[in-house]
Amino acid sequence: MANTSIYRTITSAGSLTTWTFSAWVKRADLWDTNKVLIMNRNTAASSETKIQFNMTNEAIQFYQDYSSTVSNQVTSSYYRDTGAWYHIVVVWDTTNGPPADRFRLWVNGVRVTEFSTSSNPGSSAGSALLQTASPAILAIGKQPVGDTEYFDGEMSHVILTDGYAYDASTFGEFDATSGIWKIKTSPSVTYGTNGFFLKMEDRTNLDLDSSSNAHTFTTGGTLTATYDNPSNNFATFNPLHNTGAVMSNGNTTAQSNDANF
Repeated sequence: MANTSIYRTITSAGSLTTWTFSAWVKRADLWDTNKVLIMNRNTAASSETKIQFNMTNEAIQFYQDYSSTVSNQVTSSYYRDTGAWYHIVVVWDTTNGPPADRFRLWVNGVRVTEFSTSSNPGSSAGSALLQTASPAILAIGKQPVGDTEYFDGEMSHVILTDGYAYDASTFGEFDATSGIWKIKTSPSVTYGTNGFFLKMEDRTNLDLDSSSNAHTFTTGGTLTATYDNPSNNFATFNPLHNTGAVMSNGNTTAQSNDANF
């Protein structure tokens, strides 16, 4: 998705206090820019919510500026493995009493509790992710305004629930034999008004919403289908060790003019 994104305009009011985002992602490139997973930005109101890998150290960052209130969460851990699928679950639920439970993050089934930067949201604080103030463009894989901060890699089973909070166990489980966190391909969730389920498994229609909402998405650029997925992880070239090569096709292809490559 290095030059590709999926997006839709939100026209119906969603929950500002409660939502869940779940996605399986495999990274292909690091460092050069922030890598946005999902974002809604209203330039006129100067409000935004985004989840990304930041370019400073490849931590996972949740950043929000809504109604002049900033919430910024940056993990202490870094996520630089380009050969593995990460399962990322973010819950925004400011109806919770404990401040630390209003924003929650899981990576591969384990809740993240250590942050280098942390500012918990206030009680019933709103989120810009499902804002309807025009233009309310919800984008997956880049900033919704301008061709910047693309996510470079693969995505699978991208889910958003509007008005409902679910923990990671709704979307994945630990394998009883290997102990590896694995995908639940048919999670039982309620999607709410703006929720969606992008399986990205229909090779003729990769931005198909498989939720009961059947929202229409637009793809900017060209999505490329791959058989590399959370249940069948392909071996790939490592860009950290092949700096002279040009990577493509989810790092399954490397091209170099270096005779010593």
